[in-house]
Amino acid sequence: MLLRLLRVVAVLAAVVALAGPAFSVVTGMASAVPGCAPTGHLLRYVVLFDAEESAPQAARSVRAACGTTTAYYPQIGVGVATSAEPTFRARFGVDRAYSAQAEALASPQRAELASPIVPRTAARVPDAAPALGADRSAEQWDMALIHAPQARTINRGSPDVLVGVLDSGIDATHPDLAAAVDPTRSAGCLSGKPDQSRSAWSPSTSAHGTHVAGTIAAADDGRGITGVAPGVRLASVKAVDEDGFIYPEYAVCGFMWAARQQMRIANSSYSLDPWLLTCSDVSGQAVAYEAVRRAVQYATAHGVLSIAAAGNERMDLANPRQDLRSPDNVPDPRPRPVNQHCNVLPAELPGVVAVSAIGAQRVKAGYSSYGSGVVAVTAPGGDWAQPSGVSSSGCVLSTVPGGYGYLCGTSMAAPHVSGVAALLASVRPEAGPQQLATLLRDQAEPLPCPARSAQRDALSAEFAGEAFYGHGVVDALTAVTAQPAATRPDAAVRPDSVAVVRSDRTQR
Repeated sequence: MLLRLLRVVAVLAAVVALAGPAFSVVTGMASAVPGCAPTGHLLRYVVLFDAEESAPQAARSVRAACGTTTAYYPQIGVGVATSAEPTFRARFGVDRAYSAQAEALASPQRAELASPIVPRTAARVPDAAPALGADRSAEQWDMALIHAPQARTINRGSPDVLVGVLDSGIDATHPDLAAAVDPTRSAGCLSGKPDQSRSAWSPSTSAHGTHVAGTIAAADDGRGITGVAPGVRLASVKAVDEDGFIYPEYAVCGFMWAARQQMRIANSSYSLDPWLLTCSDVSGQAVAYEAVRRAVQYATAHGVLSIAAAGNERMDLANPRQDLRSPDNVPDPRPRPVNQHCNVLPAELPGVVAVSAIGAQRVKAGYSSYGSGVVAVTAPGGDWAQPSGVSSSGCVLSTVPGGYGYLCGTSMAAPHVSGVAALLASVRPEAGPQQLATLLRDQAEPLPCPARSAQRDALSAEFAGEAFYGHGVVDALTAVTAQPAATRPDAAVRPDSVAVVRSDRTQR
């Protein structure tokens, strides 16, 4: 659906500093600042500061520009502000403030006057299995493909390993997930500030996050389905709003929360909105790019391995030339030329493991984006054109609120990789993000270049296999059986998701 523009209301300023076990709060009314005229739409902005900026200083800067601070992350100099002052961005600095919501206002057709469009995420719950107790494991061709059943007989994953699902929320009442979800370490991020109330991190209209969660850690109890690592714990980090968008402030909050909760893995089966490719050389988008980059870098430096879907646009991410539909929160997205400064976020950020999708025949799914030097590994995402023999759809079966459902997409591939990474973290608790990423690549099974395909023909035969699959398809059994190599210190790193039913961008 389109962005629901907020009504203009007076709001209370709150500065939230993620600097320790407690949040600090500073209050004040933006409307009290002389010269402020809050006559526009109340919009949310992601704002950049210098690294040494204190919370009170940041609050004063936002207030002076006629805004109110909602959250501030002093570790990375990124804040979230709201303002109904039409000139807020100009006052604060166009190279330091950006509102993804404002893109809708720039559309020739105002978003609030437009007819709703079909949601891009798996926003509506697929038909659920009526019998939750039925064993559906025979339909999990995807788990067989990565040898997950054999791996579970050796190691199911450690409860000390916490995997964050940055998505649309997890249904913690689902019997396959109830034991895995940790409510004390879950949060909603839809204001840019973590909210631990259960309603903030539970799903409402979207089944996407619950589907992703089941692939990672659904219980091994002889009922329903079983995840790659059923012994690990999950944290629901809601970063997808009710209209299916993932704005920069949601992602920043999600990665910072992952770091604060000491998550070992953060699964991002989405790409940032409202641009399919976010360009670091374009005003505004550069602010969004830098804010998320800083958050990922911080999370990586604090022990979080980020795994992200490459996307479902059939795009060569190593050589992007055209963004086919951006911004996507307007009634009529248009194509635009792009260049090497434009990337799918967070998949193409340093330190992130980007994942492409294959179908049941171990060939790249037709929708999956790819790219030499971009895609690290591949995993089952499903493909209608590649029937599995047990599923008429060829998609991936997993949990949804009320039962089970099939979805296809790089969104479904990424959690398979997160599950394997969680197994690696379970057997190698000393390994940091860089080591885990290296192990994922080194242990992957290389896949040959497809014999013929339009996308393969656009690449040289020498590089097509690597561009499509990276180092290959992940293997759960190898993760729990391979002998560790000589211990290497995990040096500080630069933090270097259609469904076929448009489940991505959460990836679409």
